[in-house]
Amino acid sequence: MFSLFKNLKMKDWCLIVITIALIVVQVWLELKMPDYTKELTTIVQSENTNMDDVWKNGGLMLACAAGSLLSAIICAILISKVASSFSAILREKLFNKIAGFTNAEMNKFSVPSLITRTTNDVVQMQNFMAMGVQLIFKAPIMAVWAICKISSTNIEWTSAVIISVGIILLCITILVGICLPRFKKIQKLTDDINNVTRENVSGIRVVRAFNAENYQEKKFEKVNNEITKNNLFTSRAMGFMMPIMTLVMNGLMIAIYWIGAILVNNIALSGDIELAIAERVAVVGNMVAFTQYAMQVVMSFMMLIVIFIVLPRTIISGNRIADVLKTSSSIADGCFSGKTQECGQIEFKNVSFSYPDSDCNKNVLTDINFEIKKGEMLAIIGATGSGKTTLINLIARFYDVTSGEVLVDGINVKDYNQNVLRDKVSIASQKAVLFKGSVKDNIAYGDNEVDEYKLKQVLDMANAGFVYQLENGVESEVSQGGTNFSGGQKQRIAI
Repeated sequence: MFSLFKNLKMKDWCLIVITIALIVVQVWLELKMPDYTKELTTIVQSENTNMDDVWKNGGLMLACAAGSLLSAIICAILISKVASSFSAILREKLFNKIAGFTNAEMNKFSVPSLITRTTNDVVQMQNFMAMGVQLIFKAPIMAVWAICKISSTNIEWTSAVIISVGIILLCITILVGICLPRFKKIQKLTDDINNVTRENVSGIRVVRAFNAENYQEKKFEKVNNEITKNNLFTSRAMGFMMPIMTLVMNGLMIAIYWIGAILVNNIALSGDIELAIAERVAVVGNMVAFTQYAMQVVMSFMMLIVIFIVLPRTIISGNRIADVLKTSSSIADGCFSGKTQECGQIEFKNVSFSYPDSDCNKNVLTDINFEIKKGEMLAIIGATGSGKTTLINLIARFYDVTSGEVLVDGINVKDYNQNVLRDKVSIASQKAVLFKGSVKDNIAYGDNEVDEYKLKQVLDMANAGFVYQLENGVESEVSQGGTNFSGGQKQRIAI
């Protein structure tokens, strides 16, 4: 997961450094307030109370609180910018990476999983960056700083705080250990629920035609119940943290006052009474200040709890994103982009092919040899599963041959720059795929410079004259997936 942070820009790193500096200022101001509380306690309990001193210390406390609030607001603004920038970078890199995947990589991850990684997992990273970065730095800084300030006050009070911290850390370790496997399972189940939902929505006509609504509902319910059960388990497990924290916090408060009462009681009033009273007042002032320091320590660990609730799922999401980004395409791009001596020629030489996820000894195609010259037409006929579509995919290099060569215009397809190769090849797939936009956008897909004459030519060649009868002609709107056209019309436009 942490390798993803190298995608942050220099500007983002600068904002993070500024945020950390402001967090240090914020912690210093918050830990300064107990000192003024101690002074106020001592002033109030003295015989000659000076209201000027009260106003002075009270004013300084308010100034510290205002400064801490201002620092927190600025930190939130800066880190929100970093989080938004980070998520935008990740989404862009994921989209570009997925766009370069071959069929082999698409099959490896699956479409629903890639959608989840591009959306849900990126949102997890963004939320962690927006909230977690502040807490990750603030919690340890405040905890260490506060412990350092109280360690020199009283060994008994310090021991009580250390015991409380130990209990909190033990609980955090146990709960994270229990919940981490469940968080991994939840992200996998998110892929599954996306898969079932996508399958049901895209095939809704078939589902209705076969009265299979109940069957699809049961499939969805099974996955939905499973993800709900895991979410409830993790929520209940993490729900134990707040009662434990409340118990530890209240127990620590009782321990501090109990120890303080013993310390006050141990100061004898015999002898110099004024000195004894002054010592008692000092102990009470230290106790009030120590209580605030102790609460700061406990609050620091409460922040860490929030991090540990979010962090496991974030780590899993980050690793899933990193898996996509570090996956290299199984097809290496060639460098040939020049002109060829031949034109319109395709040749297969001793071509054999087996799919990456199948048994290596089981070839879909074995020792295929043929040549098609310019102007010739070849029909490939065979039973279902005989490899007709696979044969075409090898020409466009959606897969690489296991052995042998595929030549286009006398050049091995592996030597071509992929963009150049696919400029030479046009494919009308079995499944008509249309994109949201206009009819013109779909016909001229990827080429923004197609003129009206060329558009008319291709429409006539594809026998798609119905386009002229539409209200806006080639500028008519196409819904996502071409749902506002019939199956035959979609096929004609796709051709």
